[in-house]
Amino acid sequence: MQEKRIDGPASGLNTGTFGTGGHVGVIDIGSNSIRLVVYDRLERGFLPLFNEKALCGLGKGLSETNQLSEEGVTAAFDSLARFAAVARGMEVTTLHVLATAAVRDAGNGAAFVEEVERRLGFDIRILSGTEEARLSALGVLCAMPQADGMAGDLGGGSMELVDLRVGNIGQQTTLPLGPLRLAALDGAPNRKKLIAHIDQHLSSVPWLSGLKGRPLYAVGGGWRSIAKAHMEMSGYPLHILHEYRLQTPVLVEFLDRLQQIGKSDLKAINGVSKRRLDTIPMAALLMRRLLTLAEPSSVVFSAYGLREGCLFDLLPDADKALDPLIESARKIAAAAGRFPPHGEELLDWTAPLFPDDTPLRRRLRHAACILSDTAWAEHPDYRAENAFWKVLRAPIPGFDHAGRAFVALALMARYVGNIDLPAAEIAKKLLDKEQAQQALVLGVALRLAHTFTGGAPGILRDTPLRPGLGKLQFAIAPAHAALGGDVVKRRLESLAAALGQAGEIILLP
Repeated sequence: MQEKRIDGPASGLNTGTFGTGGHVGVIDIGSNSIRLVVYDRLERGFLPLFNEKALCGLGKGLSETNQLSEEGVTAAFDSLARFAAVARGMEVTTLHVLATAAVRDAGNGAAFVEEVERRLGFDIRILSGTEEARLSALGVLCAMPQADGMAGDLGGGSMELVDLRVGNIGQQTTLPLGPLRLAALDGAPNRKKLIAHIDQHLSSVPWLSGLKGRPLYAVGGGWRSIAKAHMEMSGYPLHILHEYRLQTPVLVEFLDRLQQIGKSDLKAINGVSKRRLDTIPMAALLMRRLLTLAEPSSVVFSAYGLREGCLFDLLPDADKALDPLIESARKIAAAAGRFPPHGEELLDWTAPLFPDDTPLRRRLRHAACILSDTAWAEHPDYRAENAFWKVLRAPIPGFDHAGRAFVALALMARYVGNIDLPAAEIAKKLLDKEQAQQALVLGVALRLAHTFTGGAPGILRDTPLRPGLGKLQFAIAPAHAALGGDVVKRRLESLAAALGQAGEIILLP
């Protein structure tokens, strides 16, 4: 069977059909790891139902033998058989199976693909280097639509670089640089030869200088391990990898330190896969050389890459243009809310409280409004804390760590009326005092809204908030006058106090 090198739109993907449940999955056969991710359905705002990887090391020794590792092939057969069984059990309707650098370059790559297809019954798409780069970049844009810099995806056998211009894909390349591919050169008597080899390939990219002063969006397990190590060693309060951002001078210093750490010290770092210990120093060296030659302003680590890019590529253009944060929030609210999501109604109702909203702050307020009733089924004593942790830690794309902290604090205040629970201290470390105060105002406003309406939609449009000089009026239409009462008055007073005003309920004529 010939290799299937299919470029262009992902609508041409080879797929396997295993069930009728509507779920969609992607298997990524990489040089170092093989991973299966299953999503509920093909739509904007991908939220994973299942995510598992196996470190098989298919590309180990490839540069010396031009063959896939025998041990890796055996492990890959076992892992792929398990993933196929999982996909069938989960009624995955469509399974996309992708193979990258190791399978693409190995002399026995085509034979491996043919044997997998014979055993398991699904087609494998062998990505060209150009297509691998494009799909990795689409994965970054899937979660960060306005990304402007360079996407860099480090696999075991290759490095893909793509120029991103405010959400658009520009020039791209793939380089034969990866920890497994370079392993034969590591430990050479003259380390300068290894560095010169890396620099020669990086310098062959004529547009690399265009990254200077712009962010690098880092994708790939090796680079993600570096981010996890930095979080742990620096005492960072939130262990969420996606959109973890480090300024280049800080990261350069850490990379130099990381390359000097022995394996026993690396093993002691929580959160770093023990099976990546051999490749982390090389991944650190590759990033160090890229930062030295390209001079980006910062590095933003992305949890989204090739797999998400594969599915994002299948969406209609109208769906691609949707906001991933808002669409993810709507999916969560639809599954957990009491009533149909009515975040737009809450967004409009709270708008008078935030006359100076920026587009970014409005997005965060919108997300909080959509998610504001998702903890209603929890025990009352734990709603605030559970809502807080759910947002702070959930695999939701579309906002950075400060944005997570803002929405999480707002939901805490929505359920308990303050942001003083011990858990809130983590979020407060990621925000300034003004941002935390704005989250409190939004949260107590949502608390008032849900108390007054019982969470039901269609009422707030007739009961506007009217902030003024020293006074916050809550204007209630006659048709809803019976919804007022002492508890509503107390909620209004809490909101007014957060604004430094007095609260007043008035009845409209």
